[in-house]
Amino acid sequence: MIQELFSIGSFSVSPFGVMLVLALLASYFQLRNGLVRLGIGDEEDASTIVFFCGLFGILGGKLYYAVLIGDLTMLYNRAGIVWYGSLIAGAVAFILTVRSRKIPLAGAFDAAAPALPLGYAVGRMGCFLVGDDYGVPTDLPWGVVFENGLPPTTAGILRRHFGVELDAGVPDSALIAVHPTQLYTVAASLVIFALALRLSKIVKFKPGGLFMLVMIAMSIERFMVEFVRAKDDRFFGTFTLAQLISVGIILLVGALAVRHGIRAEEA
Repeated sequence: MIQELFSIGSFSVSPFGVMLVLALLASYFQLRNGLVRLGIGDEEDASTIVFFCGLFGILGGKLYYAVLIGDLTMLYNRAGIVWYGSLIAGAVAFILTVRSRKIPLAGAFDAAAPALPLGYAVGRMGCFLVGDDYGVPTDLPWGVVFENGLPPTTAGILRRHFGVELDAGVPDSALIAVHPTQLYTVAASLVIFALALRLSKIVKFKPGGLFMLVMIAMSIERFMVEFVRAKDDRFFGTFTLAQLISVGIILLVGALAVRHGIRAEEA
């Protein structure tokens, strides 16, 4: 894996940083198209929304990570941006920015629906390139060894950091192939993006309906992939905190969808 593409003095540029910028750009273009298609905004609105969502999303993801591991000094570390922390903080920034620009909130959510999984897919590709957020050991032919990962997938690190049980005869220095869970998420998110984009063109939803479907789909994806993620936050038996949040989102959004309906009709 590649930890640094190039450096300028003491400032280094990593593949994750590049993919994060590309994720914001992809989200901007998709959001702009959605706002224009619905007739509720333009490119200036899209750029303002993405800027504040990106800024607060990064800060929220860092804060979530620092609180989760109990080390606030991680706020100043380049590693550690948690998806759900970014989602929550980004959602708050999204709502405040949309309201300040007098854009219909439900319509804005629908415009952003395809942009969310697209940006997530691009960002997760950055995680793969630097060897972060990988899975548990696997014998499957597509298992990946992250020799220079964050951290590397050695037997010792998998045991100590993630509580993975390995054969006692495997030395701590041995490199282990793991599930490339980042790529699983990339693939699933691109499918969700494609479906959301297609549905936005052929189905008429109530305001907010498309966004609710996307949120449920993305929460299901996160719930499923967590089963094969190498995680140290399985505080609830075999379930992680992210899985509980996923279930909460599915139940909340599902209840809203049932109560208010999404009224899918052929356009």
